[in-house]
Amino acid sequence: MAQLSDPLSTKIGYVVKRYPRFSETFVVNEILAHEAAGTGIEIFALRPVQETHFQDAISRVRAPVTHVPDRHRTADVLWTQLARAEAVFPGAAARAMCAGGSAADVTQALVIATACRERGIGHLHAHFGTLATTVARLAAAIAGIGYSFTAHAKDIYHDYGHDTGLAEKLRDADAVATVSEFNLAHLRNTYGADAEKVTRIYNGLDLGGLDWRAPDPDATEILAVGRLVEKKGFHILIEALLILGERGPRPRCRIIGQGEEEENLRAQIAGAGLAETVTLDGPLPQPDVFAAMRRAAVLACPCVVGRDGNRDGLPTVLIEALALGTPCVGSDVTGIPEIVRHDETGLIARAGDSIALADALQRLLADADARSRLSRAGRALVERDYDIHRNAAALRGVFADCLARRSEARMRGAA
Repeated sequence: MAQLSDPLSTKIGYVVKRYPRFSETFVVNEILAHEAAGTGIEIFALRPVQETHFQDAISRVRAPVTHVPDRHRTADVLWTQLARAEAVFPGAAARAMCAGGSAADVTQALVIATACRERGIGHLHAHFGTLATTVARLAAAIAGIGYSFTAHAKDIYHDYGHDTGLAEKLRDADAVATVSEFNLAHLRNTYGADAEKVTRIYNGLDLGGLDWRAPDPDATEILAVGRLVEKKGFHILIEALLILGERGPRPRCRIIGQGEEEENLRAQIAGAGLAETVTLDGPLPQPDVFAAMRRAAVLACPCVVGRDGNRDGLPTVLIEALALGTPCVGSDVTGIPEIVRHDETGLIARAGDSIALADALQRLLADADARSRLSRAGRALVERDYDIHRNAAALRGVFADCLARRSEARMRGAA
């Protein structure tokens, strides 16, 4: 493998569904780490931005962003784009049709493939094995370059009601990364030989500005952070808070985030009589979230498997909390126990079990010494396994290997 600290001599094209997105800080962290190492990045976004709030880190990304048009999906547009691509890539039409995909996907892929040639982009990397990888696979086939993707969770486990082509994407990709050992085992058990190319690379953080602090022994507040969607399990948290209130004084809890379940959660809070102690605070800038973590006694991450199979892979909020020193309670979903190691770096409660969650929260609220012990071990684990500069370097090593194999194949073909 190439030296992991080396920048790549060719630019990498990142293909994502939308950019920027408030919740996808892991993509931004990764790109910033590549740029800090001197690697050139270009970003291709396939759908319009839907949000109005973004994290401050977005402003530090230097990579240009191409918002690939997605609304002009007539046959005339497709044929026009095919004609342009044929001038750059003879045989592009045939390669596009052989690779499959809808007219809209092919049209976007043609735009990206042409941009790769014009801008010196030698490899494409997508996040999530759904739309972004569909288009990256097509664009790579047209341009004659390689592609890779990072599989997270929804793209692996969610029941979309149709075949997303994940098997074909695994087969054709030059390399694949995923964010947990749980995902790695699942992909290899499900897809066999096509998944042998998958590598586990954890998401990470730039720890340079995240100083660890011992948790406040007098802190009493429970904090939860994430999108207000079923898989985050905040409805289970509210049930646990009700249980804790029946056992003694009601603890205060802040839930930071927004999402489709907000109305249901507000009704649940009101129905449980918790409106005076539980607040839904909406989305907040990252510095405000970090400040809330430092004040909290414990961060709750009660993720569950949704009714449609959707689940979290390994929530970035856990990495952030442990880096800052906030003790965590998580659930036994996918990769969470890989970072919240029970009674070592945090506590694990069985997913969907509000009594077990209440027990774990009560234990930490009552034991400042345990919070301190878990906090120190949590920071040590984050430094070892979740440093974004080290993990992004591992991903650049994957890119370098892909580029080297492609180069060797071309040289053999020319010989």
